[in-house]
Amino acid sequence: MAPRRIILDCDPGVDDALAMLLAFAAPEAVKVEAITTVIGNVMLPQTTANALRILDLAGRTEIPVHAGCPRPIMAPIERKKSVHGGDGLGDIGLPAPTGRAEAEHAVDAIIRLVRENPGEITLCPIGPMTNVAMALIKAPDIAPLIPEIVFMGGAAFRPGNSTPAAEFNFMIDPHAAQVMLTAGVTLTMFGLDVTAQALITPDWMADVEAAGGPITRAAIAMLRAYGHGDPCLHDPCVIAHFIDPSLFQGVDAWVEVETTSPLARGQSIAAVAERHRAGRAPNAHVITGLDTARLFALLREKLLSLD
Repeated sequence: MAPRRIILDCDPGVDDALAMLLAFAAPEAVKVEAITTVIGNVMLPQTTANALRILDLAGRTEIPVHAGCPRPIMAPIERKKSVHGGDGLGDIGLPAPTGRAEAEHAVDAIIRLVRENPGEITLCPIGPMTNVAMALIKAPDIAPLIPEIVFMGGAAFRPGNSTPAAEFNFMIDPHAAQVMLTAGVTLTMFGLDVTAQALITPDWMADVEAAGGPITRAAIAMLRAYGHGDPCLHDPCVIAHFIDPSLFQGVDAWVEVETTSPLARGQSIAAVAERHRAGRAPNAHVITGLDTARLFALLREKLLSLD
């Protein structure tokens, strides 16, 4: 089977960086056509610089990076602190990037690539969904040309991680998440229901670090810094799903997002039962189950292969 052609829309972020490295290590499963960046874990200039820094680390500078939206759709935000460190990558001292982002805005790049490759480009937003939502608003004709959106966001059946109600990506831009969920595109949702099961352990990090080279050691250094605040591999789950879908199980549901309540901003509401869907067909496959041991074995194997 040909590798899945993807646009990785991200806000690096340590777990975004690990998702990027995992994608680069699995060319048999994934071909990254472009990386688009958005505000999220840190502000947009830093998420863009961080994407370029990871490309340098992995020796994949041929992949274009497009900077996107510097704020959510409805309300500007200022990111003042993060579990990802001051620079977004754990403050481990990665060098400044050698390359630059493309001149083309991320939203326009998404629209162009989807139109040029109808039915071929899967969108993988693993940060706030602002770029994807703006592309769908600006060019609604692309919706039927997108075979699938596989995203990290939401918490269908458990509390949030940024507020009691909301997962981080949905909380930062709930309106964007709602646009994406109601666009009529096939959706696969990796929310906290599954990603919170991907807990990083000190023993696993020590084992991988001891076996690895410079790329792996940098990855583990980032994870050690990040693990003090949120020791879960959220974003790599999206990429792992392309490599080995048998790692995951899920349910079909109608999912939407709370956009107006100040207490519940970004809360995911997932209706599984027919009576709760009230005649609406499911709009997302919500991943809920994970073989954790096999996921971390896969990640170990792929990270080591980069060195």
